Amino acid sequence: VILLLNRTMVNVPKQRRTFCRTCKGHATFKVTQYKKGKDSLTAEGKRRYDRKQRGFGGQTKPIFRKKAKTTKKIVLKLQCTKCKKYMQKALKRCKHFELGGDRKKKGQMIMY
Repeated sequence: VILLLNRTMVNVPKQRRTFCRTCKGHATFKVTQYKKGKDSLTAEGKRRYDRKQRGFGGQTKPIFRKKAKTTKKIVLKLQCTKCKKYMQKALKRCKHFELGGDRKKKGQMIMY
């Protein structure tokens, strides 16, 4: 049995009303997309890698080249408007992600 996942355009509104753990009730949240931060130069793994790379001898560790996935899981960063705490919510994989785009009306065709 082959399961084909629906990987079409995902459109998420910029505000969402959901449960806040710190407020202990429902509140409106500002929704943004999670982005990876800049890699730290002082992290132990980076220091170890840089130390190993110094001098002669070329590339010391393998460089990953066999990428299997074509999509990434979308992670939403939700900020509570009351207490300003952040919460993360992972969505399924999708090729196209849109934040706060136009809503689809029932029975209406999409014009390009």
